[in-house]
Amino acid sequence: MIRTFQVAGLSFSLELPDDFPAADLLHNYDPFLCHSERSEESIFSLTISDKAPGKPGESLIRSAERTGEPVVGFFRSDAGYQAAFAPTPGAPVCGVLEMRGDFREGQLYTEGSPADRAFAVNNALMLLFAFAAAPHAALEMHASVVTHSGRGFLFLGKSGTGKSTHTRLWLEHISGTELLNDDNPVLRIVDGFARVYGSPWSGKTPCYKAQDAPVGAIVRLSQAPQNRIERLSTVQAYASVMASCSGFRPIRTLADAQHETLSQIAQLVPCYHLDCLPDADAARLCQETVDG
Repeated sequence: MIRTFQVAGLSFSLELPDDFPAADLLHNYDPFLCHSERSEESIFSLTISDKAPGKPGESLIRSAERTGEPVVGFFRSDAGYQAAFAPTPGAPVCGVLEMRGDFREGQLYTEGSPADRAFAVNNALMLLFAFAAAPHAALEMHASVVTHSGRGFLFLGKSGTGKSTHTRLWLEHISGTELLNDDNPVLRIVDGFARVYGSPWSGKTPCYKAQDAPVGAIVRLSQAPQNRIERLSTVQAYASVMASCSGFRPIRTLADAQHETLSQIAQLVPCYHLDCLPDADAARLCQETVDG
């Protein structure tokens, strides 16, 4: 079973065994299906393998262990790189991804329940997309995105800051607002302009839209006892967006590609910092400032 999907104008292929137990849990990719075969234009391909992975080499990074959050380890391997996924701290690893050094091919070994296997597939595809898309002026973001008046607005912030809450306030109090993605949109430079795209990955909110919009603004949120917004300088904008994009900076080729895209974003897109309460006034202040 080979399927090719397109996200942010970039294609990738997934090859599943016909009897893969998690196939019915991967409907988040349906809106992005473009071919029922492998495409030569794919930026990467992922194959589900029943071959147990080799031992990892040097450990390069391990995600912080937070309650209820996935755990990801990243290693060197004979093939290039290896990533291991566990759904929560203390849970067994349910997926190991072997990647070529150019991130054009990956093989994923999965085990556990169907939900665990679907988790591993989603995380493998997210990781490969973030790495393989970097040379194509694309950034996989940790952000919540709404559209309004034909433009997309990205809300950034640390986990727990209130990105989804601020999005909900726009949806409730600002007429004409729609949700594009609530966790992992793609930001990309196309023909000299910044666009934001929906993706098959949207965190705990099921919102999988093969849609896109020109970027109106990017807003970093901070919890505060009052509502206040300010425009960021180009340097501040670069740092703000960089802090919320997925990537692996120790790999020089990826870091250089992301730096080029971030530099363009910081110059092309108005970026703001919003100190806010979780209230309707915060949403109105933000919208009147960035889209008024």
